[in-house]
Amino acid sequence: MARKHAGSFLVGVAALTGATLAHAAGSAALKGVVESDHRPLAGAKVVLSESGRTVVTGPDGQFELDGVDPGNYTMMVSASGQAPLQRQVILHAGQTIEQDVEFGGTAKTLQGLRVTAQTTPLELARSIQQDAPNLVNVQPATEIRKLPDVNAGEAVRRIPGISLESDTGEGRFVNIRGLDADLNGATFGGVRLPPTNVASPMGGGRAVAFDSIPTGLIGAITVTKTNTPDQDAEALGGTIEITPKQVPPGRDKFLEVELGTGYESLRSTGIKDYQLSGGGRFGPGNAFSFIGTVAYYEDKRGVDDIEGSYADDQANGTPDKVMNDFEQRYYRYHRRRLGYGGELNYQPDDDNRWYARYFDAGYTESVNRQRLTYNMFGGGTGSVTADPANAHGFIDPNVTFDKTLRDEKETIDTRVATIGGENHFQSFKIDYLLAATFGSYNKPFDHNSTFSNPNAAAVAYDNISDPRYPRFGYLNANPLDPSGYTFGNFQNSTEHDHDQEYTGAFNVTIPTSYFEGSDENIKFGISARKRSRHGEITRFSGTPPALSLSQFASGQPISYYKDHYQNGPNINAEALRNLYVTHPELFTENDPLADAQSEAQGASNGKEDVYAIYGQYQFKPIDKLGVLAGVRWERTMATYGGNQVLVDPNTGEFGGAVPIAVNHSYNHFFPTVQLRYELSEGLVARAVYSKTIARPGFNQVTTSTLIDPAADNVTQGNPNLKATTSNNFDLSLEYYLDNGGIASVGVFDKELSNYIINKEEVGVTFPNNGLFAGFTGAAKVFTFANLSSAHARGVELNYQQRFATLPGWLAGFGMAANYTFVDSSGEIRPGEHLQLPSTSRNTGNFALFYDLGGLNVNLGAYYVSKNIFGVGSSAATDICSQPRFSLDFGASYAIDEQWSVFLNAKNLTDTRLKFTEGPGSGRPIQREFYGQTYTAGVRLKL
Repeated sequence: MARKHAGSFLVGVAALTGATLAHAAGSAALKGVVESDHRPLAGAKVVLSESGRTVVTGPDGQFELDGVDPGNYTMMVSASGQAPLQRQVILHAGQTIEQDVEFGGTAKTLQGLRVTAQTTPLELARSIQQDAPNLVNVQPATEIRKLPDVNAGEAVRRIPGISLESDTGEGRFVNIRGLDADLNGATFGGVRLPPTNVASPMGGGRAVAFDSIPTGLIGAITVTKTNTPDQDAEALGGTIEITPKQVPPGRDKFLEVELGTGYESLRSTGIKDYQLSGGGRFGPGNAFSFIGTVAYYEDKRGVDDIEGSYADDQANGTPDKVMNDFEQRYYRYHRRRLGYGGELNYQPDDDNRWYARYFDAGYTESVNRQRLTYNMFGGGTGSVTADPANAHGFIDPNVTFDKTLRDEKETIDTRVATIGGENHFQSFKIDYLLAATFGSYNKPFDHNSTFSNPNAAAVAYDNISDPRYPRFGYLNANPLDPSGYTFGNFQNSTEHDHDQEYTGAFNVTIPTSYFEGSDENIKFGISARKRSRHGEITRFSGTPPALSLSQFASGQPISYYKDHYQNGPNINAEALRNLYVTHPELFTENDPLADAQSEAQGASNGKEDVYAIYGQYQFKPIDKLGVLAGVRWERTMATYGGNQVLVDPNTGEFGGAVPIAVNHSYNHFFPTVQLRYELSEGLVARAVYSKTIARPGFNQVTTSTLIDPAADNVTQGNPNLKATTSNNFDLSLEYYLDNGGIASVGVFDKELSNYIINKEEVGVTFPNNGLFAGFTGAAKVFTFANLSSAHARGVELNYQQRFATLPGWLAGFGMAANYTFVDSSGEIRPGEHLQLPSTSRNTGNFALFYDLGGLNVNLGAYYVSKNIFGVGSSAATDICSQPRFSLDFGASYAIDEQWSVFLNAKNLTDTRLKFTEGPGSGRPIQREFYGQTYTAGVRLKL
């Protein structure tokens, strides 16, 4: 017997991902099922009082009224032996609303959750958000593609409460409500995603790199801000669910194609953008359905970057802002992002469904970095003097120069395979799944070839007059002449990180009727996640032949960074590769023992099993008040391993390695009470208490020390770290407007225990030999620690509305704006409470749009204020990410029901990514920009 479950969140998201863009006008329709004791009720009378329309349910309890004028109606339902029911319904032009009625319960107008006609996906998304028992935000694919967001991270930043960490000109890691990306959960089709790029901002290595997931794979993105007990509790900030595309409801087959091209202004390079989705229903009674999706995006982005560090020797009399080194970095990236997958469903009736799903997403990237390095402050204290010709300048008489080519390739990949199903029985429902996820990072080579000019030169520089563009004058040398450089150092490293997890879950839902309400049910279940991870890093450091850079110089001298800097000719990567391949005997290893030690320290492994049991009860104790209460228990059993390096007592050199491991086992209970009150039609108030967890990252608890000469970084794990937990309190008021509009305000408070921070020491120097061969200039040392307590509190504001009541063509205009304020605090140094790392106090989006008659135009702005990116020894040496404001443009026009064209422009403001030493803007240590990106193309829907 088929049964319908109003308010089902997953059904809503599935419907959303298959929704179409078409709009319809004219009359409305009302349909539904009348039940008693969960059985269809025949002969029930349904009356729309204001229209006089009447219909009687058939043997299956179903009714339908067509050709109804749009408006507000009172629906009266009566049946023999039953007390009559009265419901208010709102019918919109072109929509068919399903209004199911359960005698003994309260029916619910879903306003799009099960709309079967041509509603918009945005209205459907708002309906899901409105009806959900917890706090969620839903972004459908049709909204995502209105702006030039090429990956999942860039798409999710448009949602309130989200800030984005960027790298190489693209969004990568996502912060929710000011909390670090390592502290959030991420799922694909309900299955937890593994991390891929382990270089997350705070070093936990748990954050999902969302730049590996193309938007073409996405049906909808849902951000859950208050977890329910049936969700994994590892979601300190929240959970980001990526729902794959589904076959549109009511369609036997469909095909969607996008063909795009583009141009990136900084290096005048091209773009390829291809997407294809298709599928349909087949078999007896159309019981089978299949959908397949593939998305490919290729670009060759350039990056202009300057980086530097400071001597920070003021205590010894050295003037402030004297530089320790300065790097002119000229990048060329070549990224090929590919995502593909499919889902096969078998649904013989409304009570049974089984499915199999597989998706694979990732990218391969090649990096060519040309670097000119000024090795400064070589004479130490007292060597740098004020410039007598410039009150804001210095003279350093001991500067040497290096020219370095980094020639690197890496591949990031995520795979998700799932089988599952759901079955409805007479008095309960079950659902279940088995899944395997795999995340990998592979770096087959990372060649760093350094040509050095050993002759000390006098350099006059001014980094005070305009800190954005330090100026340099060469007093007695020409560092751009390749003949002055000799091949002096070569390093190669490889890395392989593999993360896999096997998941099983089984849930039971039992409808109950202790109180009034059709959504009343008890749900309980069990789950297990068995995760394993291993990483290995190898390094080779060699002494190459003393060849002149002139033999490898390529092309014309480079003038870059808006013509502020000259780098001289680039180093020819192909010529160097040929030299490595044809003459390996020329590269003698500097220190085999140091390389062996590095390899031993770069090896890590771990296992982490999480077992869970939960129970929850959703009910309405009084009219308009919905309650979801329950508790989840999780048992964590983990082992984190690495190598203990042995030192030869006679020579002080590497003497071998012994595997060591640290075991952690602990239990946690995660209670929640979530209240939802309907103040009036469309006005919803919520009050929530919940508890969540974030486990330490494998990188954070490892017993190993990781050394990266290419990045001048040293990372030391802390095996004694504890998991972070949070008691979360939320209040919100949401008013749902027509056409998918909303006006909402929310406040939140996260009280954190054992918050994990990264500690960073800058300006550390290592000898450029042995284990630390390849370190030039100042390095950074990272480690990790727990804070006993911390908090993150804030306010979220959100408003979106299309001004459809304006006359004529003006009815297409609308605006959207959201703003999040976060105040966080933790004792990041003894006696010193500051904003938590990654917390931006202010984050916001603002968009103006026009949507009418097939034309859709969007101008979207994004702003994020500064945050602490790395914790230093004092506030003066904290690494801070400075504010960013960016502006994007997207437009499309539907020529007819099948064909449309689009035009996008990304980063119109040419926004810089800027890091500074200390909170002020006057001490930049990294400043890079990327230029604008333009794309255009056609879309076909069949």
